[in-house]
This record gives sequence, structure tokens and C-alpha cells, in this order.
Amino acid sequence: MVGAGFAGVGCVKRLERRLTEREAQITLLSPFSYQLYLPLLPQVAAGVLTPQSVALSLRRSQKHRTRIVPGGAVGVDTAAKAVVLRTISGEFDVEPYDHLVLAPGSVTRTFDIPGLADHARGMKTLAEAVYVRDHVIAQLDLADASDDEAERAARLQFVVVGGGYAGTETAACLQLLTHNAVKRYPRLDPALIKWHLVDIAPKLMPELGDKLGAAAMKILTERGIQVSLGVSVASVDDEAVTLTDGRVLPCRTLIWTAGVAASPLIGTVGAETVRGRLVATPELSVPGLDGVWALGDAAAVPDLAKGEDGAICPPTAQHAMRQGRALADNLVATLRGESLRPYTHKDLGLVVDLGGMDGVSKPLGVELHGPAAQAVARGYHWAALRTNVAKTRVMTNWLLNAVAGDDYVRTGFLASKAGTLRDFEYTDAYLTPEQTRLHTGAFRGAVG
Repeated sequence: MVGAGFAGVGCVKRLERRLTEREAQITLLSPFSYQLYLPLLPQVAAGVLTPQSVALSLRRSQKHRTRIVPGGAVGVDTAAKAVVLRTISGEFDVEPYDHLVLAPGSVTRTFDIPGLADHARGMKTLAEAVYVRDHVIAQLDLADASDDEAERAARLQFVVVGGGYAGTETAACLQLLTHNAVKRYPRLDPALIKWHLVDIAPKLMPELGDKLGAAAMKILTERGIQVSLGVSVASVDDEAVTLTDGRVLPCRTLIWTAGVAASPLIGTVGAETVRGRLVATPELSVPGLDGVWALGDAAAVPDLAKGEDGAICPPTAQHAMRQGRALADNLVATLRGESLRPYTHKDLGLVVDLGGMDGVSKPLGVELHGPAAQAVARGYHWAALRTNVAKTRVMTNWLLNAVAGDDYVRTGFLASKAGTLRDFEYTDAYLTPEQTRLHTGAFRGAVG
């Protein structure tokens, strides 16, 4: 199993329950020994939740029998039936397989924009969320200490790119953080704090529909967040962000959440892809590759519930969790010589937590906004947490934040580094097919 996200962990847990030790040995390749509850990352960045509360330990269960290897898969050789991984100590290792389940997830999608790689921060990993929080608070500290009005204004202007769920929630939650924090900085003028949400799309979160999209827009604008649609970033440097409409925004913070792309590991498999995602059958196997399965954000799984030719499941946690269980059942069926079942799931709806008492939700097609939507959003996330320990921690954090308010502690995490996308998502760590074969040569001979 490659990947410890919603799809990978869901699959492993079901395999552990359904297979005996005599039937299979399970190995999980993951650089971190936790499952990240990704939808709550904006609340970690805002300090509403602690990092530990959304990092669900893979080793907490006393019953698990999966061998966890601390490393990231960087190459796949299907001819040798082996995976090359780089361990957390930086060494290369090779793991052979009979069945390979690919659930490496996704990375932040970027474009060839001048300065983006060197100056953009992301919101895809736990470390990024912690870093962004430190960075935003640092801008308040530095602005408060500065006597240069231009520097103050630049440090207090923030740009978030991406009008999807991640970008909208990030802008909303961090705007609340700075709005509340500035009360602790008497030398700062609250009017100087400006948040911009930018997206090239013509609508905000179009999946929610026009009515809820307008409701979300109203909530954001009433808070003072400037939303610019049909606009993107032309260039960025360490002092300003230039937009495609010609505006130049002096700022020191660009948070990039403009969609996701399948993990670069998929490019090493050598199989057919759709928009970068590995093509999978409705049964979640990879056509033409013996013993290879794919699911989650990195797989293009047919969405049979839509009944449309060519429709594929969106990269959401909702689908990933259910695909994990479905794939486990099909893998068990394969080992036992039973028939496979196609994956199908009708979307249950969408929830967006905008912080405070604000939210927009569409559970089972019912449109909600305001406190009711916020209650649904948090209730959904709370119920989806895998362990009772995580549920207790998250609920405790929410209650403590509601009673005591925010803390504005800057931990100093990676204070001496730029903290850009490449520093956290390791997108340059993957091997070429030739490099992969250098590590798997012995296994290719064994398979042949």
C-alpha cells in the first residue's frame, strides 16, 4: 500500500479485518505515521485546532498488524513488481509486491508563473499549515515593530489564490485570525489588514451552485475580504504580487491553493492517465498491469453514480474513504477467487467551514448557510474522524476556542527558511524510469 491518506488507510484497515495473517502480509509505505484529516487544515493554520488533533496516529491501535515503512515511494517498476522508496533517513530501499495499491494522493497544482516556486506558500500538508500560521503572525509582529508605513502596509496585505474549498476556507479562517489578533497590537491600524481571494474561475466554489456561492461571497465581503474572480497571478516576488488585470499588491504573503494534481509518482508507473490521474477500472484495478490497483486523488475512477460517459470521481475525501473499502473487498475477492464489484457512490453533498459561526453547506442537496451550515459542516467533519481520540481532541479544541478565544503564539517553525511549496511537498524527489530500474534490477531478474 502506497499512501496513508483517506483511501490508503481505509483500505488497510478493512484488509486487516478481512484477511488472516496466513492469507496476506500488508506493508504500508508512508513518510509519516499518521493519517492527516486534510479538510481541517485551515483551522490548524488559524489556531482553532492543534496540529496533533488532525494527525491520526497509525500506530495507536494495538491490533494492527500492518508493517509501516517510514518513507515515500519515488518510483514504480511494474515489470519487476517492486517499488522504490526513499526512507525518512534519505536512503533508498526497494519493496517487492504481489499486489500494489496506489493511493499516493495529490500535490498542489502549480503553473509556470514567474516567482511562484520561490515565494508561494501552500496549504496541503500539516507542516505547511503550521508554517503558514507562524508566517502570518510574524507579519503582524514585524509590522508592529516597523516605523516604515510602506513596509507595514505590505506586511499586512495577504493574497490567497484559489476560489475552491481549500482557498475559500483558508482565506476565511486566517482573516478571522488576523481580525482578532490585531486587537493585541495597539500600534497597528486594523484598516491596514487586507485579505484578497483570487481565482481565475468566474464563480466562487461553483460546485455549490449559484445561491450558496453568492451566500459565501456575501460572508467573505462583509468581513472585508476582497474577492477577485476571473483573475490570476501574473508574477510574484518578495515584495509584491502582480495580478493579470494589472494590479500590483504590495505584500509578503502569497498562499497558493489553486487546485491539486496527482502525485508525481503516477508518472513513474508507465500506464495510461487522464489529466495526470492513473486510469482505473470501476473495480479499481489498473488495466494492463497485473496486481496493480489505484484509488483516491491519484486515480481516475469512473463515477458510475452520475451515469455519464467519461465521468470520473472528484478528488474528495468522501470518495477516497469509500474507494478504500471497496478496493479492499475486491482485493480480498481476488485472493479468494471470488467475483469483483464495481465502485459506485452517490455524492452526499458538500460542506464549507468559514470559521466563527459562518458556513455554507449542501447536505443531500439541501442548501444551508450561516450558523446552521456551520453546524452541519463541523458535525460532518467530527463524525468523519476515524478515532474517538481524534474526535475528543477536535471537540475539546472547538469548545476551548469558543470559550477562551484565539492564542497568537508564534512557534518559530522554520523561521530561517522560505517555506515554499517545494520545501514541504517534495515534488522533485521522484525518480525517472531509468533511475528506478537501477534500484530494481535484481527484482526484474527474479520476476523474469
